[in-house]
Amino acid sequence: MEAFLISTGIVALAEMGDKTQLLSLLLAAKFRRPVPIIFGILVATLLNHAFAGAVGNWITAFIGKDALRWVLGLSFIAMAVWTLIPDKIDDIEAKPLRFGVFGATVIAFFLAEMGDKTQVATIALAAKYSALVAVVAGTTLGMMIANVPAVLLGGKIVQMVPLKVVHAIAAAIFAVLGVLTLFNFGSML
Repeated sequence: MEAFLISTGIVALAEMGDKTQLLSLLLAAKFRRPVPIIFGILVATLLNHAFAGAVGNWITAFIGKDALRWVLGLSFIAMAVWTLIPDKIDDIEAKPLRFGVFGATVIAFFLAEMGDKTQVATIALAAKYSALVAVVAGTTLGMMIANVPAVLLGGKIVQMVPLKVVHAIAAAIFAVLGVLTLFNFGSML
């Protein structure tokens, strides 16, 4: 349960203002069809984060506990810094004519999530907790918590949420996780 809750919270906060959340806003504004967009985000996130979680679990089999502790601790601290850097949408263009709104969303969102901080966080969380299903379910729920309102509320969400504060909170959580992991307090998390 702990892995699920921490994964949900971290990703929900880290996703605020992230390029995939901006992509959600763009897709909502462009297509004005929230249901296929939301399901497309869900499918893309499940696929992407299941892969990332599997990589995280795989890493734990090849790295010793002390090395893993340092890699994870430093990764969480790097995530804290990365979270403070605002994202923008890369050159990802959805083409609904060929794949429909759902297909365009799945493809664009999956590609946007590759190498994104929430994907990297999923790898690190899966390595830390060795609870693949709980981590993937948590990170997916966190993505949905952040992106469904973006799809439903469109541009209004950007005005309601102070992104600098959300980014600072997410960065602080990543930093605390990193420090606790480095000092071997991981059993407390």
